[in-house]
Amino acid sequence: MNIRTLEDIDRLEKVEEIISELQALAGSGAIIVVEGRKDIESLLSLGVKGDIRLASQQPLLEFTEMLSKSQKKIVLLTDWDKKGGIMTRKIIKYLLHYGIMPDTDIRGKLRALVKKRIKDTESLNNYVNKMRYELYGITDF
Repeated sequence: MNIRTLEDIDRLEKVEEIISELQALAGSGAIIVVEGRKDIESLLSLGVKGDIRLASQQPLLEFTEMLSKSQKKIVLLTDWDKKGGIMTRKIIKYLLHYGIMPDTDIRGKLRALVKKRIKDTESLNNYVNKMRYELYGITDF
């Protein structure tokens, strides 16, 4: 094995750990906030099941007010492109008015690991499957 392969294996393992963490959060009732429907499909394909909500379906002020009333942990998983960054900052700002600090750790960890390869949540499923295939020859997901 070469160094690149070992780095890719390490990266895939870390991404899978983060996905497991996200599955656990979703399973414990946390609200996962994404931008679009394809983001939801990608997460469902990765086994993340639970309360996944679209931030793009209504004005952010209304959306954050609704989130604040839920009394649940909120995990922001917006894309890590410019638009996603702007949306994340606005949601944080609005939720802070309600005394709520959403979880952005998972978004930050994923972004750090895959930012040169993919830029959004909707690509995460394909990225993980492609890496599994390239590294292990696994095609049965």
